[in-house]
Amino acid sequence: MSGAFSLDEHSRLGPSSKPSYPSNLHALRARKMTLSGILLAASHRKTMHERICIAHSVFDVTALPVFIAWFIWRGQFSAPLSWLAFPVWLVASFLLHRDNPKTLGMRADNLWPAIKQAVIVYGVFAIALLMTGIALRRGLYLPPNYRSFGRLWAYFAFCLLQQVALNSLLTNRLVSLISRRWLASIIAGVIFAALHWPNPVLVPLTLVGGTTMAWMFARVRNILPLAAGQALLGSLAWWAFPITWHHMLRVGPGYYLPYLH
Repeated sequence: MSGAFSLDEHSRLGPSSKPSYPSNLHALRARKMTLSGILLAASHRKTMHERICIAHSVFDVTALPVFIAWFIWRGQFSAPLSWLAFPVWLVASFLLHRDNPKTLGMRADNLWPAIKQAVIVYGVFAIALLMTGIALRRGLYLPPNYRSFGRLWAYFAFCLLQQVALNSLLTNRLVSLISRRWLASIIAGVIFAALHWPNPVLVPLTLVGGTTMAWMFARVRNILPLAAGQALLGSLAWWAFPITWHHMLRVGPGYYLPYLH
């Protein structure tokens, strides 16, 4: 009887009656579509931000050197306060690219590897400068910056600012645009040297030094040993070459101004 009753009940339900799907199927589909939309929008926002960063990186590596060159040759005389655009530019670029102390090289966690690298490389440069000074029969006296801690500290601060511009900004942007680290370092060195025109001593020195410092920064991101070494080597270069050659290490139109022997 139970079998007949089941068959009769089935016949009364009719052929059109089918098992129903879960009632939340449409809700699941809606959730999947919503999640897909969120992921797509996030990916689109990320792509747009990456494109903006690439465009701004190109702008940084082209426009900033032009601005610095303009200030050296003209701006410092016609618009003395135009130098304020430089720190504003740096801060704006760092914020746009979401830089942090680690990417900028202002850090302590890799200080020891950076120091070891700088000691080796700068040590070779220091020996070369010493041999150059001896070959040019320079007198055995200390460079002016070595005689005063205050002067050496002020020069270090200036070199630190140069490292922020050369490596924290310029080299970082070049590395983000160029996959070959050595090529990015060479371009950074060429730009750095061009900004020391027309000094016949500083242009070749900064070409080699700028390229090497950019390469060291790309390997170990820390600008503190780089700035310290630059201050020491710059002072040594002042001694190694005659003043009549480097004119007190001046660049731009200042190179042609009178100087004291």
